[in-house]
Amino acid sequence: MREKSTLSPVAAAAFCLGGCSREPAPPQQFNTTSAPVVNPTPVDPAAPPAPVAPAPQQPQLKERPRVIQQPAPPTTQQAAGTTQQNRPRYVVKKRPAKESAAIVAGSAAAGAAIGALAGGGKGAAIGAIAGGTGGFIYDRATHKKRERVD
Repeated sequence: MREKSTLSPVAAAAFCLGGCSREPAPPQQFNTTSAPVVNPTPVDPAAPPAPVAPAPQQPQLKERPRVIQQPAPPTTQQAAGTTQQNRPRYVVKKRPAKESAAIVAGSAAAGAAIGALAGGGKGAAIGAIAGGTGGFIYDRATHKKRERVD
């Protein structure tokens, strides 16, 4: 028998918490002496002072550019104070309910006819359901027409 090798929950938790790194950890240095560290070289009072590294400067923040929204383009004036916008107008024409019913009924009848030829009475019932469903989906997908009016 072949044994499954599974990772124990303890090992999985240790791996997740500890992580995996390809770089070695830097060596830790601890001060084991309790005496303060004193510079062993004597300081000559006549010698010039040692150069001191300048403190790191804070990056100067620049002022962010302001975004100013431009006003909408003016509309053209027509006679009698009416305004005309520059964008096209659309009119939505909806299909009447009688036409929607005719689409669903017609597709159901066509499905019933095909089902009757293929499988008798039961096939006609299945075909009518399938045709009616298809007609309903088509009707709802195309019942609103958008027409551009100039």
